[in-house]
Amino acid sequence: MTQWEKLRQLPAVYRQQLHELYDRDALPMDVRHYLSAWIEKQEWQRAARDHDLAMVLFQVLLENLDIQHSRFVQEESFLLQHNIRRYKQNFQRYLDDPCGLASTILWFLEKEKEILQSADLAEQVQFLCVEQEAMEMDSQQDMERKMAGLRNEVQCMEHTMICLEEQQDEFDFKFQTHKMEAVVDEPMKKEQMKVLQSLVNRLNDCRKSTLSDLNKLLDRAEELIDLLVKKELVEWQRRQQKACIGAPDNVCLDHLEKWFTCMAVCLFQVREFLSKLDELVGKVSYDNDPIKAQKPALQRRADTLLKDLLKSSFVVETQPSMPQGKGSLVLRTNVQFSVKTRLLVKFVEQNHIMKVNVSVDREVPQIKGYRRFNVLGTKSKALNMAESQSGGMVADFRHLTLKEQKSGGAGKGGSDISLSVTEELHVINFDTVFDLKGLSVELQASSLPVVIISNSSQQQSAWASVLWFNMLSLDTKDVKFFANCPAATWPQFGEVLSWQFLSATKRGLNDDQLEMIALRLFGKQRDYDNCKVAWSKFSKENSPDTFWVWFDGILVMVKTYLEQLWRDGLIMGFVSKGKEKSLLKKKQRGTFLLRFSESVIGGITFSWVEYDMIGEPSIKTVQPFTKVDLNQIPFHEIIRNFQILESDNIPENPLLYLYPNTPKDEAFGKYYSDKTGDNSPYIKYIKTKLMFVSKETKRGPSPSEFTS
Repeated sequence: MTQWEKLRQLPAVYRQQLHELYDRDALPMDVRHYLSAWIEKQEWQRAARDHDLAMVLFQVLLENLDIQHSRFVQEESFLLQHNIRRYKQNFQRYLDDPCGLASTILWFLEKEKEILQSADLAEQVQFLCVEQEAMEMDSQQDMERKMAGLRNEVQCMEHTMICLEEQQDEFDFKFQTHKMEAVVDEPMKKEQMKVLQSLVNRLNDCRKSTLSDLNKLLDRAEELIDLLVKKELVEWQRRQQKACIGAPDNVCLDHLEKWFTCMAVCLFQVREFLSKLDELVGKVSYDNDPIKAQKPALQRRADTLLKDLLKSSFVVETQPSMPQGKGSLVLRTNVQFSVKTRLLVKFVEQNHIMKVNVSVDREVPQIKGYRRFNVLGTKSKALNMAESQSGGMVADFRHLTLKEQKSGGAGKGGSDISLSVTEELHVINFDTVFDLKGLSVELQASSLPVVIISNSSQQQSAWASVLWFNMLSLDTKDVKFFANCPAATWPQFGEVLSWQFLSATKRGLNDDQLEMIALRLFGKQRDYDNCKVAWSKFSKENSPDTFWVWFDGILVMVKTYLEQLWRDGLIMGFVSKGKEKSLLKKKQRGTFLLRFSESVIGGITFSWVEYDMIGEPSIKTVQPFTKVDLNQIPFHEIIRNFQILESDNIPENPLLYLYPNTPKDEAFGKYYSDKTGDNSPYIKYIKTKLMFVSKETKRGPSPSEFTS
């Protein structure tokens, strides 16, 4: 299969690149199509250096066009006859420069190969990433296509600049020759001047065309920068915000780095084109020279676009976090934290050159009592490719600490705004300078707002603030957010609650569990989507038992003691007492379920159904187990060995089937210890096997009554 046939079979996105490549008259697509087999068999690379071979190929090309024209005459294809005749006339300009024709055809063939390679790579990437979201892939492919189109336009412009220089050299040579010859014969002199005027007119038209193409190229670049900075980068920043609070969002920067670098490379090439125009004008200029009139504006525009791109390319890849913290964005004074910055414009020559400096709170808000901090540790690092697995340009700060300044410098200003320590937001700032090829730009990046605590007891409340801010705020620099804090809608809030379990245990909350939480917050509603949760309801109430304290207590318990049971879906967890009763009373005797306590912080209990002599169901519940119990014996062993005393004082385990109908040992058997009785590793502090024996009372059985 010829290269041309392969190109014609590519997906539409790459055929579009092919159309853009042949959207010029240097090598018409018709000629490439009808002479494809012959074109691909010739040694164009050698012909570009060998004048004799190039002349032979030039003559054969014209002969092939004559043959093709004859075929169209026989087929009575009038339009194609006309086109082939016109193409042959256009190729006559290479009569004196057949090597130029060989170079042109070689250039087109190389660009075709690049399109094929790009398509092959995209197919491989798609094969490796089949599980990615279809919309995300479509967006990436669309951006890849646009970037490929921009690269192609820049390469075409490079070819145009070569042609412009050759045309100018031809005019300059003939003009200098005319001056040296000093022709006396007036008619001949007029004829030469006529030729020179024709050449300068062609040169002027070519300059105008080149400037117009450069302007169009900058239009395309500006459109792509808007898309890259205002859409792709903003979406990544939002995904990063959500990922910081547990969302399973993809925050890989490799695609953005590829696109930012492509844009920067193209704009630097445009600057080189503009420098080349200065060079050409220095050699040949004339009245009303379009380059002198238009080039300054093009230069300003190109520099502005490049600077804007570079300023947006410096980001915080990994947000500040402590090694043993609850999550990122909660920092503690005098405890080390890490943070990583990344430059999305990757130039190898900048490796280990750009120094990044760290500070905190570049702009101090007008908040009463607002604390000030100093950054300690290694506050300056060079961007380098060694600290990134993907080879990105990063500065990875791993040993920074914060120290509070003396109170005399805190909270200057006349504002009445006053916030608690865990509502006070601070920003870690980063500064560097990009300096390359005569362009110097100061770059700044900022972390998402962090909460700075001085005591580990503040961590739970601090994480609540981090959740609330990143759930609701799209302004990542709004450190006064909690001065006028918005409420969260239930869909927003429920999703974030599910993320907490998902990130901690790899299993989120299902609809039924979320409905129970909504019921706790809002009471019975027909539709919870319009319900809202206030910040004060979530975490700020004076009562120590706020919603967040209750929810986080459960989360910590599950992560510490029950993670595997939760991950395997054995714990129903969030279910109200009313729902529990309605579920169990329809089931066979001994059916039980596991749920979190609504009254005891960090407590879990189980309830089961029994039937009396006349068949009436009765729901029994034990008092909640907490970390005090779970530190002594795993919960699955409690379920395995739980017993109550029947009327004949015979101990019996009433837990037979995990809701809806799974036999207990089938559900929990894989967790059981192989050792039982005195050999049990969980009950070393007593000689005999510990059993929870509960007496049925009006208040329900108590787990604190043990028998051995």
